[in-house]
Amino acid sequence: MMIILQKDVPKLGTVGDIVRVKDGYGRNYLVPRGLALLADTRNVKRLEHQKRQANKVAEAAMAEARALAAKISGTPITLKVEVGEEGKLFGSITNRDIAAALAAEGVEVDRRIIQLTSAIKGLGVYPVSIQVGSGVEAELKVYVVEG
Repeated sequence: MMIILQKDVPKLGTVGDIVRVKDGYGRNYLVPRGLALLADTRNVKRLEHQKRQANKVAEAAMAEARALAAKISGTPITLKVEVGEEGKLFGSITNRDIAAALAAEGVEVDRRIIQLTSAIKGLGVYPVSIQVGSGVEAELKVYVVEG
């Protein structure tokens, strides 16, 4: 019996796989529990259509993420901070500060996607990685100056 998996089944396959199973296993276990559908022509065509639709959505999301990454990379930000002796900041610059500065430049990003290894505590130029989408990463230059 050929079936289309609707959910991941351990040791059998993942969602969307078309697999061959014994008749009793498919008819008495997989299909009644909603784990699989019979792989007849109608269901196979529906699966192919769903895959095409999912690919279109994924491509659109990837294009949008690339456009946002290009916009972020082309927008360096400058943060003016108060400094004490030896160029050390009063406090530190975190991902919230960077997200607010980007918002002021017209680029809205969630602060949780800004990847800082540690808080910025000195003057200078810092490269900051921003995880825009799945597999798309933007490099932002943050200039920290005395102000």
